[in-house]
Amino acid sequence: MSDPRYTADAVPGSRKRSRLWWLGPLASIIIFVSSIVVLWLIVREIEPDDLRNAFSHTSREQLLMAAGFAALSYLLLSGYDALALKRLGLSIPFGTTALGSFSSYAVSFTLGFPLVTAGSVRYWVYSPRGVRTSEIASLTIIAGLTFWLGMGLVLGVALSYAAEPVAKLARTTPFVMQMVGIGVFAVVAAYLFWVATGDRSIKVKGWRLPLPGPGLTLAQMTLGALELCSAATVLFVLLPGGHGITYEAFLAVYVFACLISIASHAPGGLGVFEATMLIALSQLPYQSIIGALLLFRLFYYLIPFVLALALLALYEIARRIRTRPL
Repeated sequence: MSDPRYTADAVPGSRKRSRLWWLGPLASIIIFVSSIVVLWLIVREIEPDDLRNAFSHTSREQLLMAAGFAALSYLLLSGYDALALKRLGLSIPFGTTALGSFSSYAVSFTLGFPLVTAGSVRYWVYSPRGVRTSEIASLTIIAGLTFWLGMGLVLGVALSYAAEPVAKLARTTPFVMQMVGIGVFAVVAAYLFWVATGDRSIKVKGWRLPLPGPGLTLAQMTLGALELCSAATVLFVLLPGGHGITYEAFLAVYVFACLISIASHAPGGLGVFEATMLIALSQLPYQSIIGALLLFRLFYYLIPFVLALALLALYEIARRIRTRPL
């Protein structure tokens, strides 16, 4: 049974909004069609010669490690939804949770606007299991908090341990980097203090979402940090040998690039993420970095995106077959 605090009945006017049940399926259809269009645009921009050169200059071991860490990252992402579902008191089979998490992130990473795209995909997967719209919105917010908490923890630690090399990459002083790291830690600590002692709930126009307590929040931070490190490692192992960049410094650069790409609202941070990494890693051979970034896009964005679309299509076909009257 789900916690009644999160149900649609807990939201004022929910009966009236239930008449708009068709908005969820419509959003899912729009997301699917948009995904096909974006996929075509992305594939059209890939130069076959560039892709061949990237593969030819990358060892088999690098490719296998990149694929492995990408799979690990998406496996850890399923924990985002699992923790959120636990907080909401919802019991969903792990197979459905894994599909909902993987597909929502694979699609939202590519299309951008995660609150809309990830929420629509989750509705597509979870609503046949009886999960209400308000619960899916709550799930998306809690899962998003896991990502941001993990990013804050990784950035704070990376800047603390690698202030000097990051300062060289950012063309500033180690003191500035340390102050940024301390500031990030302060924000994370303030959030932990708030959920441990305060009301720890989000209220928007009569809708109230109680946030996870300190124990579950620490689990969110750990899971988010592990997932982010796995994603960053996909690109790190694809860098050319002898780059001389410590993993801690690379993590800080990677997080900064992610933040800038998120702020840009470009689908998947396309172009923005690459430009940031090229500037930060300008001491490395240009063509080698371009090849590594291209393979990173392939392993972490394009392949999961295509796989997610295929799985969603198969899921919908199987669901319709099961619900078709005999």
